[in-house]
Amino acid sequence: MDLDRTIGIAASGLEAQSGRMRAIAENLANADSPAPQAGGEPYRRKIPTFASQFHADLDARVVGLGRIVRDRSALRRDYEPGNPATDAKGGYVRLPNANLLVEQIDMRGTQRCHEANLDVIGAARRMIARILDILRG
Repeated sequence: MDLDRTIGIAASGLEAQSGRMRAIAENLANADSPAPQAGGEPYRRKIPTFASQFHADLDARVVGLGRIVRDRSALRRDYEPGNPATDAKGGYVRLPNANLLVEQIDMRGTQRCHEANLDVIGAARRMIARILDILRG
């Protein structure tokens, strides 16, 4: 039944968005974590990607979580002379390149995509229930 395929495709979207949310959660959790030692590399923001995949059981193309790449943009620097992770150039600490505002916006987009996929599943289930009602009556 095509509605089963529809539910399977929407479920793949839910799974992909869950992976995206995990990456966002890591970015938020590490947004203010300095490098572990002086001159060390702090956490770098993760950027999830999506990939189209063929699902043989559904005989359809679905979305899947692709590679998660590290953001190579510039790291932040804060002046913290008492911090043991300061650099040799006057007490600056290298901080992650995760921006809380950007992460919150990404999280909102992820949430909306997740809700849209849930709506598709709900609509398909209601259609299946209605078909069964018609066949019984």
